[in-house]
Amino acid sequence: MRKLKEFIVEKLILICGLASIFFVALIFLFLLKEGLAVFKTVSLFKFLFGKSWYPISEPAQLGILPLILGSLLITVGAAIISIPIGVGCAIYIAEIAPLKIKETLKAGIELLAAIPSVVLGFIGMVTLVPLVKNLFNLPTGLTALSGSIMLAFMAMPTIVSIAEDALYSVPKTYKEGAFALGATHWQTIWRVMLPAASSGILAAVMLGIGRVIGETMAVMMITGNAAVIPHTILAPVRTLTATIAAEMGEAVVGSEHYFALFAIGIVLFVISFAINVTADSFLHKRQQ
Repeated sequence: MRKLKEFIVEKLILICGLASIFFVALIFLFLLKEGLAVFKTVSLFKFLFGKSWYPISEPAQLGILPLILGSLLITVGAAIISIPIGVGCAIYIAEIAPLKIKETLKAGIELLAAIPSVVLGFIGMVTLVPLVKNLFNLPTGLTALSGSIMLAFMAMPTIVSIAEDALYSVPKTYKEGAFALGATHWQTIWRVMLPAASSGILAAVMLGIGRVIGETMAVMMITGNAAVIPHTILAPVRTLTATIAAEMGEAVVGSEHYFALFAIGIVLFVISFAINVTADSFLHKRQQ
């Protein structure tokens, strides 16, 4: 009877895994079916590197370079803010904090990860945007910097949680050996624990960046939604995800604009897939 239960559970897990792969493949095929139609009227090069996004003009201008650069600028800004703070918090929780504080901080971080992005976007609109506007004396606080700060706040729970798990999984004998050789606590963290957990920390960073790239509502609310090439982080920008969310409801089904939005979805899918594959490879390397 026990063997039968184990067999059923194993097959159910296998079916769930295969179903996940099947659904992802279906999503990608649907995106290809709808998105590749746009390349009948515009070349791939002009689509990816065109400098103007005016999908309802005559003729339509479907260059997504401003959207790619906007997404890249916000992602890089968020990574610069979130990675040092996130890894530092993970080190504190895993290696320095007392047990009671550690439990409280972990619970708080998990709670932060559960806050809906639209709520964070609203909080950013009423607090962060006016602060950025007044601090830098700008005509508007709806800038790439505001988006980077907010997305860094959203990425940090992922980075902290996974990086802390990576540090905790380092064998205790590593730390004991370092102490036995006369290393201080900080030297042990810096020269032993961090190198040993580097694969897991890199995976945490990659997954945090993946969260940033895929975010929609928060960036749509606080980045200005200006489809122009940004020359500074204090300028309004528009991301790939915000473009799909803002325009899909207005696009005529079967139009060039409609197909272009699905083509943007293909670009996002490829970027997200590459990030997740990279993170997964780091995780497998850590397990080995």
